[in-house]
Order: sequence, then structure tokens, then C-alpha cells
Amino acid sequence: MPVRHLAAGALAVLGAFSAAPSRAADLAPVKIGVLNDRSGVYFDSTGEGAVVAARMAVEDFKPAEHGLKVEVIAADHQNKPDVGASIARQWYDRDGVDAIFDVPTSSVALAIAQITKEKNKAFVNSGGGTADLTGPACTPNTVHWTYDTAALANGTGKALLKRGGKSWYFITADYAFGLALERDTKAVVEKNGGKVVGGVRTPFPNPDFSSFLLQAQASGAQVIGLADAGLDAANAIKQAHEFGIRQGGQQLAALLIAITDVHSLGLEVAQGLQFTASFYWDMTDATRAFAARFETQMPGKKPTSYQAGVYASTLHYLKAVEALHSAKDGAAVVAKMKEIPTDDPLFGKGTIRPDGRKIHPMYLFEAKAPSESKGEWDLYKVLETIPADQAFRPMSEGGCPMIAK
Repeated sequence: MPVRHLAAGALAVLGAFSAAPSRAADLAPVKIGVLNDRSGVYFDSTGEGAVVAARMAVEDFKPAEHGLKVEVIAADHQNKPDVGASIARQWYDRDGVDAIFDVPTSSVALAIAQITKEKNKAFVNSGGGTADLTGPACTPNTVHWTYDTAALANGTGKALLKRGGKSWYFITADYAFGLALERDTKAVVEKNGGKVVGGVRTPFPNPDFSSFLLQAQASGAQVIGLADAGLDAANAIKQAHEFGIRQGGQQLAALLIAITDVHSLGLEVAQGLQFTASFYWDMTDATRAFAARFETQMPGKKPTSYQAGVYASTLHYLKAVEALHSAKDGAAVVAKMKEIPTDDPLFGKGTIRPDGRKIHPMYLFEAKAPSESKGEWDLYKVLETIPADQAFRPMSEGGCPMIAK
């Protein structure tokens, strides 16, 4: 190539750099890690869909317009606290991650909360359920966004009690989430005049619930409470259908179930199940628009409430980072998230309490009968809206050590 062309090329490159907006040099890097189950019982309800949701939030926030550069990375914690803790430490210590999002599996979430506090980063949980994250295990670095075991118990537990389900038997996943869900539902049952006649703990994860369901059936309890989730919940419901448990007059309490689980079961099996959640894709024009965009990146899928929570919480986190012009002090970012009212197209307007609990309405849903469904993902109908101020456990009852008594 002639020297004059090389010189011209060099000048063009130099010109490109000098012509770039000077603001680019001032962009603050923000690194978000989505840590969840990408290969196990929650892979479909969280997994890659939660990563897609986080990236959609970044796209909608338009970071460059706010002086930010945002990167989203992901990893699989395999539903193991030691694996999750190891990833979190590497992310914080070596990889420059500022905040961790999602984290289904409550035992992993509890571990991440403590590591995040130690490293003064931010932890915004969507997939984990234990209400202890805003109770005894609360920290100034944690926000619990989408749901928790107390809200599930308050919604589904009360609904089935109203339908006459006074005696309960629990089939409980033997780890932090299942134990918290049983504890919180049992408290609601007993407070409202019901009684618990027995229960059994199951391995996690677990593909075969036959023996546990037979014990529950033999107990004569009016309600069998499934204190599990994901593929475990779906397997238990499917096997209960095969045993004719609901046909025999006992009710199943699907205390936590995702739309992906209902879709997998099919309405022939799931019809009539009542459950509590904070989001459904077909509720408003805004949720339908989000679901349509989501499906372009996750073909054949609709977003779960956990994935919706990752979207909304990422959006709010970035607003707080923008206000502070930095993501480096995690406790300061979380404090700013609590200070700024929440507002997004999926959950609407809300607040984050001092204990880290995000407050919004919850909904009691029922799985439609096949004859009611107008499409593959037309699966839910709303039975009741639980107002935001009634959906979650009062802060004074949580036991969060940050809250003065």
C-alpha cells in the first residue's frame, strides 16, 4: 500500500477517536452478574430468561444517555450454596461485578446476601423465596424484589382456608426455601383457625413424590401443601393427578409455581389450581408488550414472575446508580434504591421498605380449564388482587436487626 494511503488511514483512525464524544471517556462502568439455575429444577423459570430480562432492562435504560456503561454476565450456581458463594467471591474480588441479581434457591440466596454485605456490593434478589432475606438475615446491601414465602402463605394459604381447607399436610423440600414456606404457611393456617395434621420432608431436588403423596393422602388432610417449586412442584402435581388425589376431594396447595411449570403440566392437569404470584404476562398492555419482546429472544416462551422481577429491579438499580454517579458503594446504591420510588411497566409504582422488601400488589390466580384457554400461554385467571400494603409481612414482625423496635 502506498505510504500516502497508510498515512491517510492513520489519520482517519486518529480522527475517529478524536471525533468520538468526549463523554465516552467519562462513562462509569457497571457490571451486573445474573446468578441462577441454568441446568437444574429452576432452569426454565429463571435461567437464561432472567439474563435476557436483565439485558432488556439495560437496553431500555439507555446507559450511554446517562453516562454509564453496563455489562451483564451470567453463571450457574447449580442450586448449591458453596458453588454460588465461590462464584460471588470471584465476581466481586476478581471480575469487578458490582451487583448480583436473581439467585433462586434460598440457601444460595442467604449465602450471597452475607458475602455481598462483606464486600459492600449490592444483591437484588428476584428468584429466591425465603422471607428471612428481609427478616433475621436482612442486610443494608440486599433488596428482595418479586415475592417471598410470607406473601405466598398470605395469599394461597388464606384462599384455601376460605374454601374450607382447615386441615393441612405439608410435603416440604428439605432446604431453606421449603422450610421457610412451610413455616410461614403454617403460621397463616393456625392464625386463621386451621390446623396442621402432619408433614414430610423431601430431598431436593426430587423426581419421585409417590411415597410422600401416599402419606399425605392417608393423612385425610383437606389440603396438601406443596412447599416446593420448579420441576419438583410440577412433578408432585403431575403424580398427584395420576393418583386421583384431587378427584378424591383433597385440595392441592401449589404454594409456589411458575407459568413455565403450568405450561409444562398442561391445563388438563393444572386446571383449578390456585396460587399466588406478583406478575402475569397477560395482565396489561405493558406486560403484553414486554412478553412479546421477551419472546423474540426466548422463542416459544413467556416471562415468569422471577424474570419480570429481574427486569424491573435492574431498571431501578440503574436509576439509583445514575443518581449516585457510581455503583462502587453497594450499601449506598441500595439506600438510594429505597429512597427513590419504584416505577416500571411490569409492577407499576411501588416502594422499597427500610428492611429491603419491595412492596407491590400480589395476585391470587387460578389455572384455567382447557375450555377457557384461548391460546398456548393463556393459562391464568385473576381471582383476587392483594393490595401492596396487605400482601407482605409487616416490617415490625420480620425480625430484621436493622429495624429499631
